[in-house]
Amino acid sequence: MGPLAWQPSHAILRLRQGDGTRVGSTGNSLTMSSTFEKNLFAGSGKDLPSLLAAAMKAAEAQQGEIEVLRLTDSDLQLKVRAPEPSAGDALVSSLVSLGFEEPQPPVARWQDAPVAGVAPTGFYSTTHHETEVFEAGKWQPLQKQRMDACVTHSSGVLTCTQLRDLIAGEAVLVGNEGVRLVTREKREEAPAFAFMVNEVSSERRVEIQARGVADLARAARQAGKKVVWVPGPVVVHTGASSDLAQLAHAGWVDAVLSGNALAVHDIEAQLHGTSLGVSISDGSAVEQGHSHHMRAINRICAEGSIEAAVASGVLEGGLMHALVKNQVPFVLAGSIRDDGPLPDTQMDLIEAQERYSEHLQDAGLVIVLASMLHGIGVGNMLSAKVPLVCVDIHPAVVTKLADRGSAQTLGIVTDVGLFVRRLREELVD
Repeated sequence: MGPLAWQPSHAILRLRQGDGTRVGSTGNSLTMSSTFEKNLFAGSGKDLPSLLAAAMKAAEAQQGEIEVLRLTDSDLQLKVRAPEPSAGDALVSSLVSLGFEEPQPPVARWQDAPVAGVAPTGFYSTTHHETEVFEAGKWQPLQKQRMDACVTHSSGVLTCTQLRDLIAGEAVLVGNEGVRLVTREKREEAPAFAFMVNEVSSERRVEIQARGVADLARAARQAGKKVVWVPGPVVVHTGASSDLAQLAHAGWVDAVLSGNALAVHDIEAQLHGTSLGVSISDGSAVEQGHSHHMRAINRICAEGSIEAAVASGVLEGGLMHALVKNQVPFVLAGSIRDDGPLPDTQMDLIEAQERYSEHLQDAGLVIVLASMLHGIGVGNMLSAKVPLVCVDIHPAVVTKLADRGSAQTLGIVTDVGLFVRRLREELVD
């Protein structure tokens, strides 16, 4: 390898044939007296230059030091140093979360949960990236991968478990020893992703974007996976609910995860011809229209449920009618701002989260339509291998979903009504 010099803000990197390279927070001259040393590596299939850059930043931020022992197209080996073990463990934790591994993985450490709902101090907190733990002499994948969870061990099965679900005495993973992330430089779905991966842009024709998402939906179906939708009430305001209903009739909707407002305004549109009191036919304000959503709620409450209203003939069309008729499961998660709510709305937050998570199992594609609240919640429950498409007229909403940790988010900045109509044309017409 020829000489290469690169200097970020405070740390300096020099690579020469046969030379070890040190990077740390002290600049050109690294004289750290370390009491902590550990070797890490990253192998083929990973973006090694990007990993090295990220490792440099981590070392600089945490007052540690990394020495490049080997760097080729398929192998990156580092020695990590720190002035004390606690600092070294923190730096190694950061590097493992990036995708580095230990050459000889130590056996994972487990401690019992002291009481129900409480993890041991120093528990490993999961990410949404596929993760494996070295246990019983082999690398084992985690079940129900999601972010912000613990790892539990029961009957040989390693599972992502939320804090609230921990059982007293249950074995919980502690520390980062024996943990690795399964990262891929290129996803198997790369051709379908390529049209918008890692971008939030409005500078593409919506027809092209809809075609790409249609390809993702077809790929999910071919793999035997579900297409799950997370629509906000804007789909009703923009007229997209009728297109989504057609997609449900055509079998392209396997579950709908949303809130009280989506169902309320969809039913309001069917019973009164308005959405938020505005005519859906000509956009004019309707006299006493402000009360229409409350009257819609009252009518469904009188029937007992949305399904009962469909059965009795009170509700004869719209998205919720299509879901009931096609036996598509839906979950309406309640919030503090909800009017009513509808009898179908789940006001127990924990129960709503559990039902969301249940319907996200075996998802091959998740499509979020102008719903930042529910979109972020769903993103936190997903493994990074599941593509999540977020469509919103506001770029900040799409970006915020990615900033909250959903790196698999594919952002489309456009009018939701136009997008859903184009997608329906791709999949149904």
